[in-house]
Parts: sequence; structure tokens; C-alpha cells
Amino acid sequence: MIALKELLNHIDILDTLHPREQLISGISYHSQKCSEGHLFVCITGYQTDGHKYLQQAVDNGATAAIVERFQENISIPQFRVANSRIALAQLGAAYYGQPAGKLKMIGITATNGKTSTSYMANAMLENGGLKTGLIGTVVIKIDDQTIPSELTTPESLDLQHYLKQMVDAGVSHVCMEVSSAALETHRVETVDYDIVTFNNLSREHIDSHGSFERYFAAKASLVRNAGKHSIAVLNLDCPYSASLQNETNAQVITFGLKNKEGYIRCSNLDLSTGRGSFVYELVKPFHTDRVQLEPVKFNVQLSVPGLHSVYNSMVAITIALLNGVAIDVIQRTLSSFPGVERRFEFIYEDSCMIIDDHFANPGNINVTMETIKFMNYNNFHLLYAIRGNRGPTVNEENARAIAEWMHKLERSELIATTSLSHVTAKDKVTKEELDVFMKVMNEANIKVRLYDELPDAIAASLKQAEQGDLILLAGCQGMDDGGRIALDQLHGDN
Repeated sequence: MIALKELLNHIDILDTLHPREQLISGISYHSQKCSEGHLFVCITGYQTDGHKYLQQAVDNGATAAIVERFQENISIPQFRVANSRIALAQLGAAYYGQPAGKLKMIGITATNGKTSTSYMANAMLENGGLKTGLIGTVVIKIDDQTIPSELTTPESLDLQHYLKQMVDAGVSHVCMEVSSAALETHRVETVDYDIVTFNNLSREHIDSHGSFERYFAAKASLVRNAGKHSIAVLNLDCPYSASLQNETNAQVITFGLKNKEGYIRCSNLDLSTGRGSFVYELVKPFHTDRVQLEPVKFNVQLSVPGLHSVYNSMVAITIALLNGVAIDVIQRTLSSFPGVERRFEFIYEDSCMIIDDHFANPGNINVTMETIKFMNYNNFHLLYAIRGNRGPTVNEENARAIAEWMHKLERSELIATTSLSHVTAKDKVTKEELDVFMKVMNEANIKVRLYDELPDAIAASLKQAEQGDLILLAGCQGMDDGGRIALDQLHGDN
């Protein structure tokens, strides 16, 4: 139990209704999860407004509420704030004892590669003898305990609860995926990061943010709001990341594969097998009050394929070095790192090669296809699952990126599918999305063999592949089952 007035000291209250002193047994923002003695915070979501459920919260035991609008017909104490999401983050941090301040917090944002980068960095930190936590799209990891994730970045109250559990478990370092939605909705408002990274940016999530400019602003806020004690790792090959060098109080360390002007370079890159090998070079010293890095270079052999894995590993290696992980631990970890499912994943390497990739947006498409260009194979076959329920704009941009790469790779035909029976209702391809995809392909003189069903499309791809060929199973939700189906068909289990 905690005194309500003690919690309220951490937020800016504009006005009060029916105030009285009391003890609070917990905080909630879902009325159904509200219990006796809770402080209920009315937040506005994408689809509903928490103010509508205040009476239900009261019925379930709420004894006080944080609101943006008073509910005159409800008699419990109400405290009006300008932004209840910010208040929720501040209250959660206070209730759980400001856990982020007791942890080394590493925030990773990007359009593509947040999950892989966080997993790589976590593996290096763990192998370096540190007790770690991980927060992201796939799981919440608290030392050796894992919990399935519901959001890439949890709601602020839940996030603070997880961080408190990490502190209690003796965790010292936390790698955390930070989504644009989380930044825009203040879920990480009270997290003071020690290291922030901005890996890349491409056109994604435009509809949920209203414009690309707002999407970039949300992502950039992770770096722009970082404190003087923080370190920002920025990618000079991405103009959006590079543009933030002089827009932060953090101490900036830069890297590039193509751009050689930063602190960190990648040389002798070899992608002929799909799995990158290169030399990581820190070419000039990087000194802060907490970190002293001297110039160094060493060989890296990745176990996971793709040019994007090289970029992700450059960030993860930098995170590891900034946290004192030894070079031999970094090398050993990356040579055996298993990767993340459906991120340029080799699923078959026998008579032909089959790679499974989620191919979400032009940035993802470009880096995946650029890797394909470097690889050794006879013929290349693309099977693409059209994105469903993302709108014509996203599909047109994806189609144009695919068409451009098909010409670069001297291919004039691909197989596409709407994966009718392998997506839920919220991911079904609309007529407008299919029409715009086909229109772009027709304009580019690329022949499309279109299938309604994913298994039929995969069977057609396998049939046309010959010894030494490369098949790319590409697409998001519509291709989620593609790898399993392809392997079943190859092994005669279909």
C-alpha cells in the first residue's frame, strides 16, 4: 500500500474533484484488471477511450482516478491532468520505485532490425558475464525467465512492472526495442536511457502516425530527448539517423558501411555465401566520463545471413564494446548467434537454397535484395506474399521497390500470392491493394503468376527451381507459414 498523495507528487494536477486522502493498493488502466483500492488511469487508446470505463473500474474496486475530463456522476476522487498517458508513465515509475534508474538501459529503435539487434546485443552482454533483461517484439526476458510479448514496447505501467522485476532479479543491463508507437504514446516517458541507437528509417506505419514526418519525429525523439550522460549510436548510411548528430545532448558515436567518416567502419565485407564476414574498425578514440574506447580492429564472422545482419551487428558490437565486453566474446557470440525467425533465415540448403524473409517495407526489401545481389547462385526465384490491410500506398511503395530490384537482378517474372487461407481477417489483401501491386508490375513489364493460396504458390516455386538456384519466400503475415509449408512439400508431407 502507498499513500495516494505520495504518488500524486509525481504528476502535474490541473484540478481535483472529490479529493480525500487514502492508501492505494495498485494502479490500473484496464477496467477489467482493476481491483479493490486501485488508482485507475483513464487513457485514450487507438480504438477506445478509458473515460468510458471509469464506472466499470469503480464497480471493480477503484477508489481514485486520473482523468483528462471529470466524470461528474462518479463520486470517487478524480484528478485532472493534461495528458493521462504521461501521468500513467510517471505514476508507474513512482509506484515501482523508479526501477529504470537502477538499470543500464539500452534503447534500440529502427524501422527494420530492432529485434535482431537487441537479441545480438543481449547475447554478447550475457556471454560477457552480465545478468540481462530483454524487452521486445517476441519476449520479455528477465534473467532466465521469459514472458511472451503483447506489444513491441509494453504500456508504461507494465514496462515499469517488468523493470522492477528485473531489479529484484539482479539484472544489470536491459536491451529494449523502442517502437515509434511507444514513443508517440509516452510509454517510455520516464525511462532515462544510457545508450540509444537509431539504426535506420524507411516508410512504414505511416497510417498510424498520420504522415512520414510524424513517424520520423516519433523515432527521432528517442535520440533528441537523450540526456548528456547518454551515448547515441547513429548510422551515417541512413540520412535520417545521420541528421540527428547535432540534435541531441547525448554523446554521439557514428558508424557506416558505405560512409567512412564516422568513428566506426566496416571493411573487407564478403557476402558471397550470404553470411557476412568483415573487419570492424574503431578508427578514432571515443571517450566519455564513463567509457574509454581506443582504436581497434578485429575480424567478424556472422552465422546469420543478410546485409541487414551486418548493419545490426555493427550496432550490437558497439553496444557490447561500450559495456566492456571483450572482443573474443563478441567474435565467439556472433559466429554462433542463431538469429531471429523470418529475418533472412536460411531454411533449406541442399539442391537449392531457400531463404525466408519478412520483406515488410522498401527499406527491408532494399537491404534484403542487395544481399541477394552479392550472393552466389544459378537462378533467383521470388515468391512474394502481398501485404494485406496496409493500404494501397504501402503496397505501391513495396511493389516499386520489388520491381526495381527485379530489373537489377535481371528477372522478369515472379510468383505472388494473397495467402487467402493463411491470414486472419485483419490481414486479408483488399482488391485495391492487389490492383495497385499488379498495376506497378505491369508498368514494369514484370510477369506475375498470381495464386490465391500460399501452398499452391510454394509448389509452383519449388517446381521451377533447379540445382543451385535460390528461392526467396518474402512477405509478412501472408508468408508466416511459408517456410513450414515449403519444407513439408520438399519432404513429401503435404
